[in-house]
Order: sequence, then structure tokens, then C-alpha cells
Amino acid sequence: MQIVKIVKIGSKMVATDQNGQTVSGIYYGTRKSALDKGMALMDNGGKWKSVHMSEYDKAVKEANAPVVPNNLPKEHVEVMNMIHSSYDLKPKTLMLCELKWKYLIRSAVRGKNILMCGPAGCGKTMAAKALVNSLDRPEFYFNLGATQDPRATLIGNVTFDKEKGTAFSESLFVKAIQTENAIILMDELSRAHPDAWNILMTVLDQGQRYLRLDEAEDQATIKVADGVTFIATANIGNEYTATRVMDKALLDRFTIIEMDVLNADQECDLLTMLFPLVDTDICNSIGEIASLSRVESQNEVPRIDAGISTRTSVEMASLIFDGFSLSEAAEITIYPQYNNDGGVDSERTFMKQLVQKYCDDGTNEDLFNTEDMEDSKEENDA
Repeated sequence: MQIVKIVKIGSKMVATDQNGQTVSGIYYGTRKSALDKGMALMDNGGKWKSVHMSEYDKAVKEANAPVVPNNLPKEHVEVMNMIHSSYDLKPKTLMLCELKWKYLIRSAVRGKNILMCGPAGCGKTMAAKALVNSLDRPEFYFNLGATQDPRATLIGNVTFDKEKGTAFSESLFVKAIQTENAIILMDELSRAHPDAWNILMTVLDQGQRYLRLDEAEDQATIKVADGVTFIATANIGNEYTATRVMDKALLDRFTIIEMDVLNADQECDLLTMLFPLVDTDICNSIGEIASLSRVESQNEVPRIDAGISTRTSVEMASLIFDGFSLSEAAEITIYPQYNNDGGVDSERTFMKQLVQKYCDDGTNEDLFNTEDMEDSKEENDA
């Protein structure tokens, strides 16, 4: 059985089958009808008939399914099938490619320590929570970047009472690591105090997996329960304030999954899914502004230190939904993130120049030189 989807490339409508191969010999009208309706085409005895796109997706999965040897244990086959059929569990609003999602699921099922890294606002915490929901396991959340007392957060507190004397109270983290099959999310690990890293060394080491309660009277040693999975998030880069260079020994204890940075089309698709009542052209403008800012921040001589995060794009779209204009949304959400020092050469001026290309504020005054922005847009489109 051969099934194809129709993709518009420039002025052409190209048919590709479940193996990614181009298929010719399909009438123009048949291809156009399927494309307009969002349908796939299936070969029906030499004639092509329209079918739901889910049929194409199913055929792609079957074509890419791993070949399972007959001599594998039944339990292992079940785990493999679960991993490779798990993409349906991914929320549509989580823009993570299929390979990385499967790797995330596999790492959790196999009890690996997982480190989600990437720029701020790219969906690291969302991906971790989506994993929890997909596996339906007990969840514990700890923001290590917000705590000023890592020992109290991870071990517990010693309190004094006049009548009872000194008493030790275990932290919620101690309870969490003793909960079988729990998923423990440790947010903003790169912002954590080094004391937190030192405490976690033995907890995360596959050969040790224990936590010593130093503050307790008996200095008990708590073993990590079976099936516990640790997921941490980290912002990596000099542009993130209060982040620290993470200890190499700590990083080696993790399986690292890098979040995808969205391009303009992906950003627009996400915003359209989240805010279907917002005009698609505006979503596209927000996506292009965000994408161009990220391209500029990666140049050899960038005019801005960091691009716009997806979190900011989502906030802009939500403001549009609530009746704000694109220029107003940019003024509220984008400009405060960029330094205004340097006048016309400042980061903020550059961002205003970029946003102005997509805004109609009712004036004809061109405050900025837009030639550089046209060049950046052409590079991004290429």
C-alpha cells in the first residue's frame, strides 16, 4: 500500500510517500484537491483516493518502526513498543521533535537522570511536565534556583523547642526520593547554590543513589527508591544572570536533552494553536520577529545579546488576543528586555527597528535604517 501527502514547495505541489520518497504520476487536480482539503492520498488499485491525514501518519510510523528480533524478552519488546509509539502522547503545543521526545521517554522509562537544557522560555519545564503526564507517575517539583537554603530544601531543618529540645524535620525532597517510580523535577539547576550540587552528587550517582541526613541526630542514610527518575532544567550561557558554570562531575550524571529552538514557521504554528482567534498574519509577524532576533544574537558581531524567547512570543500573542496592538505588545514585553544605552546604536533601538517592519502605527516617519533588517530576513528565510 502506498500513501502520500502533498507538500507545496514554491509553486509546485510535491507528493511524498511514507518513506520520504517523491512520487510522480498523480494528476494535478488530484494533488490540488488533497492539498486544499488537508488530506492524504492512497493508491487504490492504480487510482488515488483521498484519505484522512492520520492514515499517512500511521503509515509513516509503521515504516519507521524498529525491527524487533524474535529472541528478545517479552518485557523488553513491550518497553520498545511503548517508546516508539509514544509520540502520540506528546502535547501538540510542545514543539519537540519526535526523536528527542522518544529519547526523553526512553530515558525516563530506563531510570536515567535527565537534564533539559536550552535558552530561557523554550519549553524545558513544559517538556518535563508533559513527560510526567504521559507516564502517569507520582510527581515532585523543586525550584533549586529560588531557594537560598539548599540544605533545608534537600535535607531538612533543625528546630529548637524549650520543652522538647532540638528536633529534626525531614524535607519534602527526602519523602520524594523514597517514593517508588516518582518523577522528581529539579528546576533551574544551573542557578542552584553549589551546596545543592554537592548534596545531589551521591543522589544522582547510579552506583550510590543515597542521601545522608547530616542534620539528623542519627545521621541516617536514605536510599533512593526503585524507579525514581530525576529531571533537571538548566539555562546554559553567559546571557543568563545568576547562572553558574555547572560542575562537570554533576553534568556527567545526566542524560542531556537539548530543546529545539523554533524557527519562524514553528513559532507561528505554536501561537496559532494556542490562540486560534488571533489573526494568522499577526502570529506570523511575531514568529518572524522572534526568529530574526535569535539569528541576530548568533551572528559573529551581534547587535543584541539574546533573542526573544518563545515565552515572550506567547505573551505577545496573548496580549493581541486581549485587544492590544502588535506595537503595544512589543513595547510592553520586548523593549524592557534590551539595554537602551548607546542611543541609536543601543540594543533597544535595534529591536524597535526590527519590530517597526511589522507594525503600522499610522505614521510615515521612518526612524531607522531598515536595509540591515532586510538582509537578516533574507538570511533567515534561506
